[in-house]
Amino acid sequence: MEAQGSAVSRFAVGLTGGIGCGKTTVADLFAARGAAVIDTDQIAHALTAPHGAAMPAIVDAFGPDYATPEGALDRARMRALVFADPDARARLEAILHPRIREATNAAALLASGPYTIFVVPLLIESGTWRERVARVLAIDCPEEMQVARVMARNHMAEAQVRAIMAAQVPRARRLREADDVIRNDDGIDALLPQVERLHAFYLDEAARLAAQPG
Repeated sequence: MEAQGSAVSRFAVGLTGGIGCGKTTVADLFAARGAAVIDTDQIAHALTAPHGAAMPAIVDAFGPDYATPEGALDRARMRALVFADPDARARLEAILHPRIREATNAAALLASGPYTIFVVPLLIESGTWRERVARVLAIDCPEEMQVARVMARNHMAEAQVRAIMAAQVPRARRLREADDVIRNDDGIDALLPQVERLHAFYLDEAARLAAQPG
């Protein structure tokens, strides 16, 4: 989940991709090369962790059954609800998105490094992030690979994974709207040169932006 934000002056990249494409793996590789990485999913998880800042509003809106005994969001129960009920999804987003936006903006102000990468799973779907970033980077792999990865990682049924994928934009549209694409279908050795190439390009773009007057 993620929310829109205002533009930032430093060079910024929006990293996106379907579930199971390897967004976190690629983001970690950029972070290891000095990029400032801000992950909106990690922010959302912090907000809905035990006693997270969003939990009182979520419990008030949905009831205590949607919190675990530890005080965190019951993700499985909430996932089932929002996929079945668009109104519930809208209510959850109304709670989370402003808080994610605020936390994302605060993190961006504190970010160091030559450029910033915002990891935004639903960047294309949001319709607003494109205005905030200079480049959109899509992480891509075949859909069957997405399904297999998520089933193994999250212990989810295939039907659940495909339902999540169906709620995201089609792969073809994501690739069409991206400025840059990294293919993540052949292991780390195939990823590294793609990351190195784009890291060098983003460094050049960041330097060019920094040299502009005003």
